[in-house]
Order: sequence, then structure tokens, then C-alpha cells
Amino acid sequence: MEHNHLFTGYNLGSVQLANRIVMASMTRARATNEAMAPTPLHAEYYGQRASAGLILTESVWVSQQAVGYLNIPGIYTAGQVEGWKQVTERVHDSGGKIFVQLVHSGAVSHPYYLNGDLPFGPSAVNPMENVYIPTGFTPTLKPRAYTIDAIKATVGQFRQAALNAKQAGFDGIELHAQLFTLIPQFLSAATNIRTDEYGGSVANRCRILFEILDALNEVFPPNTVGIKFTPAAFNHGIIGPDDDTVDTFEFILQKLTNYGLAFIELVGPRVSLENTAVSAWHENFYGWFRSKYTGTIMANLGLNADSAEIMIEQGKCDLVSFATDFIANPDLVERIRNHWPLSAPDTNTFYSGGANGFADYPAYSVNPAT
Repeated sequence: MEHNHLFTGYNLGSVQLANRIVMASMTRARATNEAMAPTPLHAEYYGQRASAGLILTESVWVSQQAVGYLNIPGIYTAGQVEGWKQVTERVHDSGGKIFVQLVHSGAVSHPYYLNGDLPFGPSAVNPMENVYIPTGFTPTLKPRAYTIDAIKATVGQFRQAALNAKQAGFDGIELHAQLFTLIPQFLSAATNIRTDEYGGSVANRCRILFEILDALNEVFPPNTVGIKFTPAAFNHGIIGPDDDTVDTFEFILQKLTNYGLAFIELVGPRVSLENTAVSAWHENFYGWFRSKYTGTIMANLGLNADSAEIMIEQGKCDLVSFATDFIANPDLVERIRNHWPLSAPDTNTFYSGGANGFADYPAYSVNPAT
């Protein structure tokens, strides 16, 4: 199959993409230094993949209070900002565009990361997930319920992270609003049992999402801010699709239509949605979202070059993000363009190994040495 749509440029407002192939955000856990800062190895890794129309970084902590996993970099100290400058300069020098993905763990953290304190959650409700600390995975604990002041402070941390991202030279921001992290914790009636303006109704549970977006838009123009959702994610714990989920996303999409965002990235379902609380999405997941949202949609999960081409041709999405294919194929764009075979990644080095399995995958050679 020819991939003419994938190789058509795309305009995200002030950011012009050379193609519609996006490198998805992927946790790689290579910030093994005490400062939790990107290193020249990160610059090498991202720079190798700069032929993507857009690079989305791994999830990046907005503050020390946001941390919930080992060896993931932050963007809340001067040293971290300097590390990210190396990354953006390398990507830009290679002709690429790069957005930073900002994240907060909320209740899915652990006192290990928080100087012995319990994490904050929307309510004092254990999300029943697992959190990774140096001894391995351990169950989450019942968090402290956010005070209004603590919510405002967290929104401020996102704004400061955006200021730091601008200083670091990023072209834009992707807000992490997926799986079981801070924003989904507020959206979920299972973990948000508040009775104030941040709980109860769909609009109230969505309030923090839009307050964070407003804070980001004070720093970056809306057309350089995107957001990532996993609407049909059935997590291990108590956060997952429920009877409010379809209505919640209809409300979110209606409001987002007026925001002029760069994109919304949608991770497709991993399981059949038939006979679930979100069975309305069973037949045509991306088509439902397209019918509710007039802006740019980026599709993610389980797509290859051919299925991505068809999705764009059918109008179900405008951009497609690839994850694991980019791990083992730094030149993924060229391989798709030339119909070259893809290399398989080593799953043993996804989250550890230094340069091994990170920045040492070779580009395709038409005439390999024998």
C-alpha cells in the first residue's frame, strides 16, 4: 500500500509537521541520576527519531509532588531544564518538532517519593493500583484528600512546568490525562467522592482538567497544547469506564472544541467494548469521537502503516502516533516511506539498560555489511 496521507504535511497552527507520523510518549526510565534530569543519552535517543512529524516525550513530572515512578525525568528544577535544552536543540538541529508530555501521579504515588508523606488524591480513597518503588511493585495506599489550596497549588505546578518547557525550547505541550493518573482520578466517580466544586457532577469532576489547560494556555498558545486520553482503559484498580464515562467525554469534547487545541490523542481500546459501560463505542470508537470533536485527532494503539493510512483516508483521525515501532526503528519514517522491514524491539530493555536498547538501534541499511 502507498502511504500518501501519512506523508502529507500537517499544520498545527504555528507548528508545521512534515508528515503525520508521530512518535508516541513512552516511559523508558533512563534518568537514573539523582537530579532526575535528561542526559546527553536522551538527546541522542530523541535526536535519532527527529524525522517523525512530531515527537512526544516520555511522561515528565511537573513537580516533586508529582513523582510516582523510578528514573523518569522532571521539568521542575534548573538542572532538569538544562537537560531538556540539550534534547530540544538536538531535535531541532535534526529538523524535528517536539512536545513535552506533562504528568502528575496524584494518588498513585508512594511515601518513598514524597519524603515520607502520603500522596494527595481527589478523595481519601485508595485507587487500588500498584506503584513501583526500588523494591518492586507495591500496592497504593489511601491518599490524603486534596484541599482546595492544594488543588490550586497543583494547577500552579503545571503552569510553572509550562514556563520551564518554554525555557527548555519545546515546541508545545501534551497534557497527560490518561490511565490512572491525577486527571482520571478526578474524572472517576470511584476515586472522586468530593462534595465541593471539584466533585459530584460531571462538570465539577472535570473542573481541574480545564483549570490545568487554562494554566498551560497562559504560557503556550492553545494550538501548541494537546491532550492524551485513554477513554476505554480498564485498569487494574477501581478507575475505569463506568456509567458516566460516555457522558463525561461528550462534555469534555464539547468544551475542548472551543479551546483550539493542537490535538487530542486517543488511545484505542485493548479489549472488546461490547457489553461494557462504554458499549456505545464498540462499533466505531474513533468515529464516535470524530462525530463529537471538530479539531485534530491523533489515533494511537495497535496501528501499522497500512491501517494508519486507512484511518486518515476515512477521516477518523488526522495524525497517528506509534510507540514500540519507534523504539527499535529510529528511522521509522524512512522505513515506512520505502517499505523497508521493521526491526523488533528488545522488551528486556524497555525500562532499563542505559544506551543498550535505547539509543543503539541502527538505522536500516540497504546494503548491510557481510
